[in-house]
Amino acid sequence: MTKTSTPKSAPRQDSTGDDISEWGPFGRPLFQETSARALSRVGVIDVGSNSVRLVIFDGAARSPAYFYNEKIMCGLGAGLAETGHLNPEGRTRALAAILRFVKLAEGLGIPPLTTVATAAVREASDGLAFRDEVEAQTGLKLWIIDGKEEARLSAQGVLLGWPKSYGLVCDIGGASLELAELRDGRVGRRETSPLGPLKLRDIKGGKKGRKAHIEAVMDELHAKMGDQNDRLFLVGGSWRAIARIDMERLGYPLHVLHEYRMTSKSVRATAEFVAGHDLEELRQLCGISGSRMALVPYALEVLKVLTSRFKPKDIAISSYGIREGMLYEQMPQRLRERDPLIEACRFAEDKDARLPGFGRTLYTFIKPLFRALPDGRKRMVKAACLLHDVSWRAHPDYRAEVCFDTATRANLGGLKHAERVYLGLALLHRYRNNREGTRFEELSSLLPVEAQREAEILGKAIRFGAMLWMQADTPMGELKWYPKKKVLELVLSADAQPLYGEVAEARFMSLCSSLDATPQVNMRRR
Repeated sequence: MTKTSTPKSAPRQDSTGDDISEWGPFGRPLFQETSARALSRVGVIDVGSNSVRLVIFDGAARSPAYFYNEKIMCGLGAGLAETGHLNPEGRTRALAAILRFVKLAEGLGIPPLTTVATAAVREASDGLAFRDEVEAQTGLKLWIIDGKEEARLSAQGVLLGWPKSYGLVCDIGGASLELAELRDGRVGRRETSPLGPLKLRDIKGGKKGRKAHIEAVMDELHAKMGDQNDRLFLVGGSWRAIARIDMERLGYPLHVLHEYRMTSKSVRATAEFVAGHDLEELRQLCGISGSRMALVPYALEVLKVLTSRFKPKDIAISSYGIREGMLYEQMPQRLRERDPLIEACRFAEDKDARLPGFGRTLYTFIKPLFRALPDGRKRMVKAACLLHDVSWRAHPDYRAEVCFDTATRANLGGLKHAERVYLGLALLHRYRNNREGTRFEELSSLLPVEAQREAEILGKAIRFGAMLWMQADTPMGELKWYPKKKVLELVLSADAQPLYGEVAEARFMSLCSSLDATPQVNMRRR
């Protein structure tokens, strides 16, 4: 993202060919283009071995919000290993769930739903009959995908949240477990296995028999996939339940599962934690459904062997999987390459801010304070500027807390947990000078002290810049930061000078105080 001098006759372009000389390193917004608007509301039904879920995506296609999300635990794959058939009760419940979802989608005006079925339906002897029954009663085409295709779609779901990511994706369902390799943002080798918890319950020989079976299958997977010592991305409800229990064990303060990090050591510690507790008490404590909690011990047995064989450097929980992968499948490549956080923030500004486009002007204004930051942190500065006014409808007494909650807990892709807290703290200080008595206190341990100070400076810079509010594309003036001299100079255009009143001056002085800087104000003549 290093800037270079380029003649006006040769506009700078990013990897997609977009002119970025005007819009900066993130390129111009794409969410209003035809190819992106076609993905603004997409409905997907996932018929799994354990659950049937409807997800309707909305908003910025590159980082969509969950307009509607409903899951029904049906247990289609229960008993499949013994009978070879779909569970009769599960089949009835799954069909009823699909009928409900179709009716909901019709009422919401959703275009034809994309519907896929995974391990239970593809392996059951009556899977094709179930597919035909679904089509006859609903008109939906139920796509039965094989294990490697399931692995590919799950990996693409991970790419929705982590562009250009690398590592091993492991998706666990009720009746199967899939692995997919990611390199440079592309899906590589893929394998499938019968290591789903519903099938493991039927393995003879108890825990000892299951361990021998899991180790044998995992050895085969390792032989086919090779060493995978990078990041391990975990996809699936059983993995998320384990992560939630790990949070409880550690007293982790931010209950956001997406991007939660674990290690092989913490997996073993959590397995011991589960073994030492009553499952029902633990289920209630962590807010996990009974049907999901019943599968957690089996999933933990698999995860311990998985991490032992592949030895990942770290583990990341992904809330994105096969459903998000189906959305990613429909994206043009130039949209896939965009930063999901920045695209989501742009969409939020366009939809909710009082003056859409002002975030870009504000970013240009305060950028001199952050020139020395690495690109990853400049990205956070950009995001904060775009989001600075999207919560203006909240009561003034609660805007700071609303902004903080939006950043730390909302569905925003491309954010580590520490970055969520950083962004939340910056937006909190956009509305108030101090943070004593706020919800930040419980999350402060996730952010180093120096990063807390940086986020405070960012918030106060935005708080001041927002006072110089004119047209979205009108220069407000200029900030000049001399870090060695500890001087912050404010140069105001003639048009902006009337906006520099008592409150604006107080906010500028507060910013200088946080920087430990001497203020200078320079009024330009017309």
